[in-house]
Amino acid sequence: MSNARNYHAHGGNEWVVGGKLTFLPGATVEGAEGLFDLPAAGEPVLLDVTESEATTVAALREDFNHLIAELRKAGLILKTDRGDAE
Repeated sequence: MSNARNYHAHGGNEWVVGGKLTFLPGATVEGAEGLFDLPAAGEPVLLDVTESEATTVAALREDFNHLIAELRKAGLILKTDRGDAE
């Protein structure tokens, strides 16, 4: 048993890569048409959030918390357990 991380398997019909695969400038890959045609992740999208019409501090707090929740859903804010003491 070899401890090589990259090796031929199945009579040479398969190349197994267990480490990092690096393509140097000028390298070409044949037979991989469509393999790397993944959709771009793009920028996070925040759906339209209605403007606050709050007339009380409590209602403004509710609108603000809704905005924070939408920012989290869009991946713009990560929720953490800060454990802040008062």
